[in-house]
Amino acid sequence: MLLSIQDLKVAFRMGRVDGQMQRQLAVKGVSFDVPENSTVALVGESGSGKSVTAMSVLNLLPSNAEREGRILFQGRDLLQASMRELQAIRGKDIACVFQDPMSSLNPVFDVATQISEPLRKHLGLSRRQALVRAEELLHEVGIPEPRRRLKAYPHEMSGGQQQRVMIAVALACSPKLLIADEPTTALDVTIQRQVMELMARLKESHRMSLLFISHDLGVVGEISDQVVVMRHGQVRENAPVAQIFNAPQDAYTKALLACRPSLSDNAPRLMVIDDHIAGRAAGSPGKAKDPDAPVVLEVSGLKKSFWLKDGLFGRREFQAVKGVSFKLRKGHTLGVVGESGSGKTTMGLALLRLHEQTGGTMSGQALFDGRDLLTLGGADWQQMRRRIQVVFQNPYASLNPRFTIGQTLREPMEIHGIGASTADREARAVTLLQKVGLDESAMAKYPHEFSGGQRQRIAIARCLTLQPEVLVLDEAVSALDVSVQAQVLNLLKDLQDEFGLSYIFISHDLAVVKFIADEVLVMQNGDVVEQAQTQALIAAPREEYTRRLLGAVPRGYQGQAG
Repeated sequence: MLLSIQDLKVAFRMGRVDGQMQRQLAVKGVSFDVPENSTVALVGESGSGKSVTAMSVLNLLPSNAEREGRILFQGRDLLQASMRELQAIRGKDIACVFQDPMSSLNPVFDVATQISEPLRKHLGLSRRQALVRAEELLHEVGIPEPRRRLKAYPHEMSGGQQQRVMIAVALACSPKLLIADEPTTALDVTIQRQVMELMARLKESHRMSLLFISHDLGVVGEISDQVVVMRHGQVRENAPVAQIFNAPQDAYTKALLACRPSLSDNAPRLMVIDDHIAGRAAGSPGKAKDPDAPVVLEVSGLKKSFWLKDGLFGRREFQAVKGVSFKLRKGHTLGVVGESGSGKTTMGLALLRLHEQTGGTMSGQALFDGRDLLTLGGADWQQMRRRIQVVFQNPYASLNPRFTIGQTLREPMEIHGIGASTADREARAVTLLQKVGLDESAMAKYPHEFSGGQRQRIAIARCLTLQPEVLVLDEAVSALDVSVQAQVLNLLKDLQDEFGLSYIFISHDLAVVKFIADEVLVMQNGDVVEQAQTQALIAAPREEYTRRLLGAVPRGYQGQAG
């Protein structure tokens, strides 16, 4: 057995209260094995303890962590290893790939330096030998023009390329075990597919084992041999991947499988974890859409370009959006899909005129209540901004950390003169919090006291303070666990039914778009390549690019029972 985790407990010291040290138990007696040349997946929601368990292997935990149990790597207990012994193992025998490559790669070192470091430290290669091996590794992980890319810095590469560089760094010393902690969560579906296939191929060619951590059973079903399902720091189920998908035993495993949006399922609402475990129904399907509802936003020939530096003094124009047209009806949702760099986010932010200060040109027309959003100025634009709001992808960055939730919700109402008094605005804020599933106690708290899903609910409540008619949702659920994602998607449908909201829902995930959107607009390189009603587009896509996006959606384990 390559790795054996036995009765692992991890607690975090939280400080003293009345002279007593307080401890938070995050992992509560976890046991599982990782055989040689196999892939074991750790699955669970945020807070389940899966990342803490994996990071315990190399003790990559904060200084206030306390570990008990046994972690046997090739028969040697890593919990008893000294820091010097662990440093000799890290990167050489056991390597890690993390979720966010931009925060894992050093921004001040080029790619060559970062891949060469473990080669020189662990294998004793010379600088020239390390550079030759670094180029080979970049080629192996699929980076085009590897010799030229050695001189690049992380910010000069896309997210998918950064993740490939991280994998190259991890593979540099041919480790026996690769720990991959949510390595595809931040990537669009086609890049995610490429990275998953790359890791599976490298696992076979290097004959290493893979400990793959994810919250998405659809992803792990395609890559793993064994699945360990965790919740609240405990293992709920540990079984071969075929059993997990064809005959799950634990109610929590069944709930995780049920709350994923699917390309084949037409459920009007998604199951959430607690409802599924309690045996409750998913809820009412909501209102039927009126196909003849009035058009609230009509966009014609929208173009957006940016000025890029060209040479020492020159510049050139980059066309990010090349003529997008659509109509959005009251109470309807337009899904906008495409890979990173397709122009979908730029299009959404251009409608809100959040790109104007970055240079470049914008043209076309965006008629909202008969007025062009792109030409309004002064008080007219300020008034119109009330009616079209945005929810961003990252709930951690979109809320002011210095404001309480009450201040966050009151501020836009004060700016736009909504509410007769502070007490009135306070009451409106509490009502909106209740609508998004939070209670009045949240008003006095700060953003850091909430989970990612709760923060996204607060961001949605903030938008609703202005009683908007259109919401632009820019990858608003892509950073969330599948279970929390299901809650937020159901919430968006409920709010749409109650307030008649219209959504522009920007996403790279066609399964999510299928669940929430009435019409889909597919973008590639700034162009609209296909536009159709959701069911028609999913059933019979006309364009090869759309078929490729659909083919990249993780479908889970596709084998047969038994």
